[in-house]
Amino acid sequence: MDATLAKALVALFPVAMLLFGSVALFFKTRTVAVLLQLIGAAGLTISVLTHVCEGLQLFQSMGSGMPNSLGHYLDLSSAVLGVTLFSVGYVWWALRKP
Repeated sequence: MDATLAKALVALFPVAMLLFGSVALFFKTRTVAVLLQLIGAAGLTISVLTHVCEGLQLFQSMGSGMPNSLGHYLDLSSAVLGVTLFSVGYVWWALRKP
């Protein structure tokens, strides 16, 4: 098993828990803060799934794992967007929670 694939599979469990928790919270409250959390968790999931595809060598044309490639920028942008939106949404939700 490739080291990239092993790391991605280990990271898949906590990210999936974040995504499922955000979906459950969104169906319960439906606020903008929780929507930001949900979009952020989806971005993190895309980032981890990009690493899984890289480890399985599914999309070679995207150049995953190589600098200045489409796969690299997809991974980077989804990770930055995911961390930013999830953090902002969580802090906003936690401060406004009754």
